[in-house]
Amino acid sequence: MALTKITKAELTKRIKHHLNFTLDDVTDNQNKEAYWKATSLAINDIVVEKLQATKARQQSANARSVNYLSLEYLMGRMLSNNLHNLGVYEAAEAAVRDLGHELSDLCEQGADLALGNGGLGRLAACFLDSLATLDYAATGYGIHYQHGLFKQSFKDCRQVEEPDMWREFGNPWEVCRPDAAQTIALYGHVKHETQADGTVKSIWEPKTHCKGVPWDIPIVGYNSATVNVLRLWEGTATEAFDWDHFSDGNYIHALKDNVRAETVSKVLYPKDEHEAGKELRFIQQYFFCACSLKDIIARHERSQGIDWSAFTDSTAIQLNDTHPTIAIVELMRILLDEYDMAWDESWAICQKVFSYTNHTLLPEALEKWSVRLFEKVLPRHLEIVYRINEDFLNNEVNEKWPHDFQMRRKLSLIEEGHERMVRMAHLCVVSAHKVNGVAEIHSKLVKQDLFPEFDALWPEKLTNVTNGITPRRWLKACNPKLSKLLDKHVNEDWAKDLNNLSQLVALADTPKFQKEFMAIKRENKVELAKEIEQLTGVVVSPDAIFDVQIKRLHEYKRQHLNFLHILALYSRLLENPNLVMQPRVFIFGAKAAPGYHLAKEIIFAINKVAEKINSDQRIQGKLKVVFLPNYRISLAEKIIPGADVSEQISTAGKEASGTGNMKLALNGAVTIGTLDGANIEIAEEVGNENIFIFGNTVEEVKAIKAQGYNPYHFYETNAELKKILDWLDSDFFTPGQPYQLSAIKHSLLDGGDPYLVLADFQSYSDAHQALDIAYRDQSRWARMAILNTACMGKFNSDRSIQDYVENIWHLAPCAEK
Repeated sequence: MALTKITKAELTKRIKHHLNFTLDDVTDNQNKEAYWKATSLAINDIVVEKLQATKARQQSANARSVNYLSLEYLMGRMLSNNLHNLGVYEAAEAAVRDLGHELSDLCEQGADLALGNGGLGRLAACFLDSLATLDYAATGYGIHYQHGLFKQSFKDCRQVEEPDMWREFGNPWEVCRPDAAQTIALYGHVKHETQADGTVKSIWEPKTHCKGVPWDIPIVGYNSATVNVLRLWEGTATEAFDWDHFSDGNYIHALKDNVRAETVSKVLYPKDEHEAGKELRFIQQYFFCACSLKDIIARHERSQGIDWSAFTDSTAIQLNDTHPTIAIVELMRILLDEYDMAWDESWAICQKVFSYTNHTLLPEALEKWSVRLFEKVLPRHLEIVYRINEDFLNNEVNEKWPHDFQMRRKLSLIEEGHERMVRMAHLCVVSAHKVNGVAEIHSKLVKQDLFPEFDALWPEKLTNVTNGITPRRWLKACNPKLSKLLDKHVNEDWAKDLNNLSQLVALADTPKFQKEFMAIKRENKVELAKEIEQLTGVVVSPDAIFDVQIKRLHEYKRQHLNFLHILALYSRLLENPNLVMQPRVFIFGAKAAPGYHLAKEIIFAINKVAEKINSDQRIQGKLKVVFLPNYRISLAEKIIPGADVSEQISTAGKEASGTGNMKLALNGAVTIGTLDGANIEIAEEVGNENIFIFGNTVEEVKAIKAQGYNPYHFYETNAELKKILDWLDSDFFTPGQPYQLSAIKHSLLDGGDPYLVLADFQSYSDAHQALDIAYRDQSRWARMAILNTACMGKFNSDRSIQDYVENIWHLAPCAEK
């Protein structure tokens, strides 16, 4: 299907209509927010028309659909992306200019849709974009968080968290659908009644209920006929308030149920260091899963009636990590208790519809919930978990490993210990028909290290789908200058088929194209330098190497390895201010979880060292460090086009995939990274000469750990490393307050350096020296940057979705005829 056709005049008319009749705001021509809303609403008129046509077409075709359950969606801002996907960006640009504004300015208005934290949520957003682009029927399900994660600022170099008020002034893209609200049950107890045929029926008598009200956000496909929906659930009370208490003047008590219900969708990832936080997170997960399943079943019954054989033919449900695992048990409960279905038939349906994506090898990230909490909040579900576990152990496990009680204990859904826990990842693997990792190395390690026994039981169940990103947002929309250059030199629509960028390989050694490509990179760096100065007050030169590490702050992602190398460069410059090196700007963007003490200490240390380095005249501006506050999608869209170097330096075997590595490489940044996650596949695509690989491999990491790792060995044998670690105990960066930065040193030495930062330091430092030499040869660097852009075709989320479709979901496109 061709892109949407609309004239500048028609679009201008629609924008004016919304200014006059929707917003009633035509008096102030300088009110950018009003013009942003009016433009968004005008575009949304087109989107809704396509959405209605999509629903009719999918219903008529009885299209099999995938329902994507994710606790996170990092959608960012939507105006620019929707304009590009509809193909009306130029028309909108002209219409807005006639109204006295620049479209690029309006696209900066409005808050990011703050519905996620990191790569998990951004991947979900990319997948929804690709599903619509490829004309597949799909619905995303999640929570309509009032505040998202948190808004980050720095005070005295320390992270400060504030509520993210992303919905404060409304969001023109979302629509409330109270007609589709669902009510779910919580707490209470289970009673058992003997039936006439002698069977015993479990009856859950809940103590309280909560209502989920859906908000729909349209997901526009690129150059396609399809607009799908992201449906987000907001918690509300089943009754407005307690009338009797209100009438008696007890106003707070009258609203108690409202407050409790609304808390469910108040904040993404409430702090769970205490029992109340754990309980709220558990309820959040059940709330959105239960609401979503009721919605999925209602949609099925509207189209096909109560036909459960047809349900498995028409429905696929993908669990994005372990957060939605409880959906498996909830569907079993619905089938058993509400439809009086037999156990074996119910279980067969669940196994056909559910599939699970594993995103981590870190044991602490594989969710477990206490049996005690299950029993309190979801007593009926605990009974079902026990039955699933009993059948699994007595049948599959006992058949494969008869009378092997150690194996039963290892594979049981219930972890025995000081407190009995339900292993949610185990439940996913036992229940789902497919389990996928998200990069080739990650999926291999899932089989070898994480779930080897499950792989032995079901050799065909565990598979791989390498992650991808949407080129529509992560190049076409966020890097318009480079996009126009690519349009000029690539014959087909590269945003629809990213493999078309391979045509650039032939131009990588052409001086004229190198000059054009690098001129655009410098223009983007100039823009990024302005943003850096505005956000931090630090002035940086666009002629320096812009070295970028933007991702969630976690020890395994090793921002502190980057930090130690910065200290080493600073030390070298202090010893020799005339040291030959290309000026370097290190750019960080990351949020640390509020309860993650060491992560917050790393942020503090980077900021304190940055203060010292950025004001030190002795080093002649050769080194600058900036930590940009409140990292989010809209900030990433400004950083990525201006990046020269992409830091992907996690400990080998710890990063499942990574998608920031793909976004940065697509925009012409050269990766410095370990052989971890998708870095391995990126190296295969771009060639080892166009990437800087360092550090211990997965096998070497295992060997080091097996031998008994001693971080003091590196501290005592590497003079430079010892010097910079000891520096952290001094007051050099914190005058009059020694030891303020000691937490990092303590974690690396006395804390055992769990992620082998010291073991990889020298290799990392050497790789950076090689990178510095390469950058000074501008023709060589231009070739490397161009080839990184040219060879990213594999990492298109469209390809990822096609892999899911062919190997897991078995969908057929439902395009316009």
